Amino acid sequence: MATPAHSLGYAGCNFLRQRLVLSTLSGRPVKIRKIRARDDSPGLRDFEASFIRLLDKITNGSRIEINQTGTTLYYQPGLLYGGTVEHDCSVLRSIGYYLEGLLCLAPFMKHPLKIVLRGVTNDQVDPSVDVLKATALPLLKQFGIDGESFELKIVRRGMPPGGGGEVIFSCPVRKVLKPVQLTDPGKIKRIRGMAYSVRVSPQMANRIVESARSILNKFIPDIYIYTDHMKGLNSGKSPGFGLSLVAETTNGTFLSAELASNPQGQGAAVLPEDLGRNCAQLLLEEIYRDRVFAALEELFPDYV
Repeated sequence: MATPAHSLGYAGCNFLRQRLVLSTLSGRPVKIRKIRARDDSPGLRDFEASFIRLLDKITNGSRIEINQTGTTLYYQPGLLYGGTVEHDCSVLRSIGYYLEGLLCLAPFMKHPLKIVLRGVTNDQVDPSVDVLKATALPLLKQFGIDGESFELKIVRRGMPPGGGGEVIFSCPVRKVLKPVQLTDPGKIKRIRGMAYSVRVSPQMANRIVESARSILNKFIPDIYIYTDHMKGLNSGKSPGFGLSLVAETTNGTFLSAELASNPQGQGAAVLPEDLGRNCAQLLLEEIYRDRVFAALEELFPDYV
């Protein structure tokens, strides 16, 4: 396996995505050793191998070497090419796992990126496509990445374990980003959300909305939670439901929280009323943490 003198060396599976993304942006090769070397099943997982294949698709000239046990990875990045790409994501992780990396790379392609990602759109591990669409895209627009070609569209929803979802992400090329200064988060002015259900009764989403509003209405009147019930081919391969909530502040900051039902055949059944209330409480906790951090920053600006 090649080990050029100028490559960066790391050990372990932690921050694998970040290391590969930063390697691609900087052009520095990386060699990662001892990837779960002491586990019963050592080496790269399927979802990590899928992310590496995705990087190979959006670049031109990348060199990837993996040893037989999958515990050592050498990655020499190529040119960020872009164009039209299709990728089947591993159902072990949500499409959000792959989108987080793409959001960092997409503005710096040679050609505008338009990619179709298939897999799980909403799960209990990674940020859902709904949350990324409501929070990450507006944030990137502040850096000057905008236009009609900048969008994230949900074509089909897919819940674990079967998946079957599909999203389309397109992003224009921006070689230079505008500087952004975000120091004052502002005050909460409105809350938006999306309650979704697939392969279950449409009433599930309505029950989620009612239970979430029963808590949030005590704090702010400007609340609107949309419902999305997909049928047939657009509903993926597994049943499920969930809720994503986003609070927007007066200064354009977004705070989010989300919950999804347990995958089919795993864990206890979740009532939609409980899920809605718990998700609303998670959002309130997120707002509380943001307020506490802002207060600490004012009291101890040199330490926070």
